[in-house]
Amino acid sequence: MVEYNEFAEALIDQLSVEISEEKENSDLASKIDEDKSFNVTFDSIENITNKIFPWIKQEIYSFTGLKVPQETKIEFPELFELKKLKGNRIFTNNTARGFVDSLVNAISNEDIDKIASLMKQDTIKYLVYSTYVKNYFSKISVTFGDYLDETIYLNKRFLSILPKIKLYNLGQPYESRFDLINSSYIGAIKMTILEESIHAIQKNLYKSNKEAVVKVNEIYEELAKVILELDEGTLSTIFEYMNLEAIPNEFPIAKRANLFFVLNPENFILGTLPPDQMATKEGRIDPKLSDMIPQLSDIYRRWLKPRQQQYSAMTIIQGMANFVIRNILKNDLDFKNYLSVFKGTDFISFQAQKNIGIQFTDTIFTKLGKNAFKKLIEDPPNTNELKDSQLYLNKTTL
Repeated sequence: MVEYNEFAEALIDQLSVEISEEKENSDLASKIDEDKSFNVTFDSIENITNKIFPWIKQEIYSFTGLKVPQETKIEFPELFELKKLKGNRIFTNNTARGFVDSLVNAISNEDIDKIASLMKQDTIKYLVYSTYVKNYFSKISVTFGDYLDETIYLNKRFLSILPKIKLYNLGQPYESRFDLINSSYIGAIKMTILEESIHAIQKNLYKSNKEAVVKVNEIYEELAKVILELDEGTLSTIFEYMNLEAIPNEFPIAKRANLFFVLNPENFILGTLPPDQMATKEGRIDPKLSDMIPQLSDIYRRWLKPRQQQYSAMTIIQGMANFVIRNILKNDLDFKNYLSVFKGTDFISFQAQKNIGIQFTDTIFTKLGKNAFKKLIEDPPNTNELKDSQLYLNKTTL
């Protein structure tokens, strides 16, 4: 179990900054609550949400022509429940679901023995899914909200202490700065609910993304199994051929884990492509490497299509949400104060930020008006069309 425990300790260590930040923020929030000189009170996130959610739904309908589904509800999970939610966002087949839930729970509780036990129980699934958990948990402290299964989740702990900490750090007199911080706080909630409400109308895109991710993860499991089953001689030859840093033979799992992460197509294929060609063409596999791992070329070939599907869906999911936020909140003073006070920027700079999803949505909206949103949700572009919007527009007029 020694090597498994080292993996578990390393994983928790990688999350140590996040864990420390969670504790520091909680301690500071408690200190503020006990400080009698801090005599201002912010409205609860629940009350603010109840006031602005109807307005947001109306704004979305006016701009996109689409209604936020009636069944969409808002919940306010505490930190531990939010971590469980993030675990649910790791999409798997039924076989892996229980393992991932157990891993998320163990990491949430910083239970090193349980993490090590799970890795020993199923090293393949650990290699595939621990990275997801680490990446999701490392962003918890800056997560405002999330959407899953007809529910908008707002990070109650973070959003509730954010304005208090910001105002407290500015120092006295608190009353004179309250209105600006309160407006910024409301702007953060407006932006979050608006973004997650857009996701609530993107059900077909979410379905496409989930199906693709499940398939991608199944293929990652195949790759992990192949690498874990390599004999020591072949493994050493591959390390030497690829000029990888040597790992002592007494750490067999670490040696194979390192190769898995190196050969993971997300790194090995996409890492070799320019950003504007992400997931749009097959990478070339070294014939000598294919000789040593005969399954590799087929694994990469089968991985490409669902990865393209995932990339296309997420590009539109995120691009559309950002595009709508920019248009609906462009004249909103609370949002502008949020950008200035909490983000240290302004709306002009925010508006100037570009990515493929925003630019593509903008182009289709310019041509189709509000019909663009329904079209993009029902018939998302493929990766070639993302690169050339005219291809997509040609398809819509056929």
